[in-house]
Amino acid sequence: MESKEIIFFDGVCNLCNGAVNFIIDRDRHGRFLFASLQSGLAKDKLDPTGVDVSKLDSIVLLKKDGTVREKSSAVLHIAKRLGGGWPLMYVFMLLPKPIRDLAYDFIARNRYKWFGRQDQCRMPTPELRQRFLDAQY
Repeated sequence: MESKEIIFFDGVCNLCNGAVNFIIDRDRHGRFLFASLQSGLAKDKLDPTGVDVSKLDSIVLLKKDGTVREKSSAVLHIAKRLGGGWPLMYVFMLLPKPIRDLAYDFIARNRYKWFGRQDQCRMPTPELRQRFLDAQY
């Protein structure tokens, strides 16, 4: 687990689940593991970093070195590690974080209204189970 980066996401959000599927499809080297922000693992791993896991309005990336990226910074760090042309998105890191996060927060506030939500966290397929830490924790 320490050799991978962990993406914590809102497990009942359809947009977030779609983003996880998108990442899995483009993560050719299996660099990322996944866990919902609602999981005990999120609390155990993120509480010491100061991240409030009760606030489900952010995607959180726990990097291998123990640093945390949230919101737009997390998205751009993830994109940088994906295949195809997605690393080019990292150029948006040149924009000030408050501007990037303004757009992120607008989408996050409206994600349930626009994309809906599920009654429970996603259950991975048997092939993907080893990449979802919730299933192992």
